[in-house]
Amino acid sequence: MIRLGGKLMAYSIGQVAEKTGLSAYTLRYYDHEGLMPFVQRNPAGRREFSEHDLDMVDLITCLKATGMTLKDIRHFVEIAMEGDRTLNERLALFRKQRDQVDQQIAQLQAYRRKVDYKVRYFEACCEAGTEAAVTGDCDLPDMPIYIDDALRVKPAHK
Repeated sequence: MIRLGGKLMAYSIGQVAEKTGLSAYTLRYYDHEGLMPFVQRNPAGRREFSEHDLDMVDLITCLKATGMTLKDIRHFVEIAMEGDRTLNERLALFRKQRDQVDQQIAQLQAYRRKVDYKVRYFEACCEAGTEAAVTGDCDLPDMPIYIDDALRVKPAHK
């Protein structure tokens, strides 16, 4: 909340969009999909976000970015609003999400090894002056890359 002259002021959807990097359209969509039932509306019907609401929007963004479906995020928000009686269910939900994030990280690390291999491969190609002189196996990214000196276009660095 913004304190202005001793009175608490709420964040508008435009201010929240600016703070979070989400578009106002996305915020409205999330609200329409039931992800933000905690957001209050003023007498004119405009959404008013509190600091706590901003934290929840940040968490929703995090969960979405880690692959959680909007349906599952909505379920989390619903049970979170029920209070302490859902602590165990929320813990289980976050443990499951953490496991999914760990799987994503492992997959990204495998992709990174393949990309690293291709960097080494093309560095060798550039050094040799031709791809024809270079051998390696992309499926075994930790294996060495060889340059056949007989097929080099550029002389070896000495």
